Amino acid sequence: MKTIKSSSRLSRVPASPIRKLVPYAIEAEKKGARIFYFNIGDPDIETPKIMIDVLRNWKMNPIPYGRSHGDPILLKSLVSYYFKLGASFIKEENVLITTGGSEAISMAMFSVAEPGEEMIVFEPFYTNYNSYAAVNGIKLVPVRTYGKTGFHLPNRVEIEKKISKKTKAILICNPNNPTGTAYTNEEIEMLVDISVKNNLFFISDEVYREFVYDGKKHNSILKFMKKYPDKMILLDSLSKRYSLCGARLGMLVSLNKEIMDGVLRIAQGRLSAGFIDQKVAENLTEIPESYFKKNHQEYQRRRDTLYEGLKKIPGVFLEKPEGAFYAIIKLPIKDSENFCKWLLTDFRYKNETAFFAPAEGFYATPGLGKNEIRIAYILKVDYIKKAVEILRRALVKYKG
Repeated sequence: MKTIKSSSRLSRVPASPIRKLVPYAIEAEKKGARIFYFNIGDPDIETPKIMIDVLRNWKMNPIPYGRSHGDPILLKSLVSYYFKLGASFIKEENVLITTGGSEAISMAMFSVAEPGEEMIVFEPFYTNYNSYAAVNGIKLVPVRTYGKTGFHLPNRVEIEKKISKKTKAILICNPNNPTGTAYTNEEIEMLVDISVKNNLFFISDEVYREFVYDGKKHNSILKFMKKYPDKMILLDSLSKRYSLCGARLGMLVSLNKEIMDGVLRIAQGRLSAGFIDQKVAENLTEIPESYFKKNHQEYQRRRDTLYEGLKKIPGVFLEKPEGAFYAIIKLPIKDSENFCKWLLTDFRYKNETAFFAPAEGFYATPGLGKNEIRIAYILKVDYIKKAVEILRRALVKYKG
């Protein structure tokens, strides 16, 4: 019997460097080891009580579909949220609730580019951009950034060199996952100007907006939206802001009516984002500022603990992250994937080990990131100290 083959597109979707080593962690736990999970941005910060109470007090039965555009109360709350950020022009019709920020990424890519067209990204970049580019048949064109400059953007000439007749958009994550870079106002203005002059869409992924440290401010494309309504697309999420990763709630925000009408048709095809998820989040405007202030201080403390600990390890290099809760770390090894796997399969310190993400999957250029890891500092300070000690001892012992 002749074997039927799956589509070639399926083979082009890469495995996630964040999750691909999970089976080794599971096996290590089965053998009694304790694993500290620093591979994924899944914080241990508590979700606001007002959101948890929705689940505790749930009475609705049966549980219905939600509206494709999004729950009306949640949309109204989000409009209020953006109003506080100075975007008084954002209306409910400019916001679409998505199934996590991930769906917003895919919808945005589908909306702005045909299969075979290109999108400029700055490497290292959020690894799932690779996945959704493959699904949508889009080519990501990387512009390299460097650890020695804190992964800030190169000059305008270097960026414009990458623009071709096939380029349709520039995509940036600000603050950046995986580097922790918080881009300056001048950098964002430069990208807006490049987009306008070259007739490109500018897509800004601002999931980590609240997490910018050392007194610095986040620079959003919201302040450019009204001036360039057709070109600006904002990607957002509630996952990190409220420790709601499992609720899978994201947003695509734009003043471009054609884009918003189109993504709504996609949303109608998938019916709706989770109804319970949206009900959990719809009272977000009632969460006190003290919640965000406390969390901001805690993440900065975790950042400082990680940075100060890693800088003491011989051969380890990193610049101090400015935002989000990630860092790219260069190690004195040849292959970080083998090293991360070895930590899970072979290395133990006091029967404990740490799970980091190999950084090669955060690049598009072959060969880059092979001696780097990404650490998500989403666990409490005591665990970060343990992870630093595990890494220090492991690098001495590792022979790869």
